[in-house]
Amino acid sequence: MNFLAEQGTLALASRLKTLSEHYYDAVDETYRQQGSSLQSRWFPLLRLLQELGPHSVGDAARILEQSHSAVSQLAGKLVRRGLVKTRPSSSDRRQRVLSLTVKAESELKAARPIWQALRTSIESRLAATGHDLLQTLSALEADLAQAPLAADVARRRGDQEAARVRIVKYSPALREHFYRLNAEWLGKYYRIEPIDHAVMSDPELAILKSGGEIFFATLGEEVLGTCALLQEAPGVFELTKMAVTESRQGLGIGRRLLDAAIAEFRRRRGKRLFLESHRRLQAALKLYASAGFEMQAGIKPGSHYQRADVYMIYRGKEAPALPVGERRKRQSP
Repeated sequence: MNFLAEQGTLALASRLKTLSEHYYDAVDETYRQQGSSLQSRWFPLLRLLQELGPHSVGDAARILEQSHSAVSQLAGKLVRRGLVKTRPSSSDRRQRVLSLTVKAESELKAARPIWQALRTSIESRLAATGHDLLQTLSALEADLAQAPLAADVARRRGDQEAARVRIVKYSPALREHFYRLNAEWLGKYYRIEPIDHAVMSDPELAILKSGGEIFFATLGEEVLGTCALLQEAPGVFELTKMAVTESRQGLGIGRRLLDAAIAEFRRRRGKRLFLESHRRLQAALKLYASAGFEMQAGIKPGSHYQRADVYMIYRGKEAPALPVGERRKRQSP
């Protein structure tokens, strides 16, 4: 087994390129032996013009799934060889329309018996492997078109990193990150209000001393996100100060922080858990709703936030919706 073969799928593109070069060289040698001046790399464009007639460089590039530059360069070479001629497009004078010359028509006609022999030889070799390589290639091409490889790799890397994320409770060493993470997202969407500054600057006094809790999401030494449970009254908690650093969003960190806060609320046998937010934060609102928070008809009575126009109360995933009358009573000041 050669070195590239030992690398498995990581060397797939390299091995396909090597195989392609072998076939190009073999076909070129076949042409030479059969007295043809054609070259294997010319085949796609010449065959396109023979089968489908004149085409602009751009249209040919799209059909052949090659770059405009590559087709343009090949066309220039074939023009110099006397196999292709060009004319301006009738609809756009900036475009060149390619067509075969009489010489090319003659060369391609003479090559038909060679192509037939090549087709038979290659098909017999493929059949001997016991696999339908052409069907596999078509399936791979379709798959790459539908699901780009880079995006799939990014998703899998995200899953790998998400699995390494840990949710930890507050410690003095994490204090600066509580301010940093919240200031980052508040600065992007709003301004830091006085109540924000007070809570973020002294979380021990503002949250922990009153019986609350603060959670952080960490990945190794990196602190990625935070959220807090602020106890407003005995058994009544506010979910607040949830923030995930922008560069690490998409790893499910917000949901894990939210789940940790809800689990702590339940462990303490809390009576009510609520949050305030803003309608522009649609992704966050969908997250809260999926975790069991129910949108209320108006803002929270006595809200401390100028920006808040959303009030949600945790009902739990299994909790039935409250009757309208009861809902209104609970929303009253």
